[in-house]
Amino acid sequence: MEPRGIRNNNPLNIRRSKDKWQGLRTLQEDKEFFQFAEMKWGWRAAFVILCRTYYKKYGLKTISDIIYRWAPPKENNTAAYIRRVSDYISIGPDRELGDPATHPTQWMMLGIAMAVVECGTASQDYLSMLKGYSLALCE
Repeated sequence: MEPRGIRNNNPLNIRRSKDKWQGLRTLQEDKEFFQFAEMKWGWRAAFVILCRTYYKKYGLKTISDIIYRWAPPKENNTAAYIRRVSDYISIGPDRELGDPATHPTQWMMLGIAMAVVECGTASQDYLSMLKGYSLALCE
């Protein structure tokens, strides 16, 4: 069986909230996580959160800062999550990723690495990730 985030077209497992994301399935059957009609919409939501909210609104610029907020210690092994993402993309956990507008590759690598931690490697759809990044307008 595919991982839940893949089944939900939600590669970073964005929890349900009052947010009205573009591309949501009409019927939300998962009580904990959003379900998107296509993977590109799940990626779009992920990059809106990472680039617009975390980077631009909250000033989170490193893997450590981002993951600490994304996967807090009360719910996760945050240190292990940070280590896995950092190791996967070979960027130090406390090194700044740069502005998403001028360093998009680093932000896309961050997204993929987080999706690998959340869902594993077997079902990653890189074309949908690129489409989602484009739709998020991380500029």
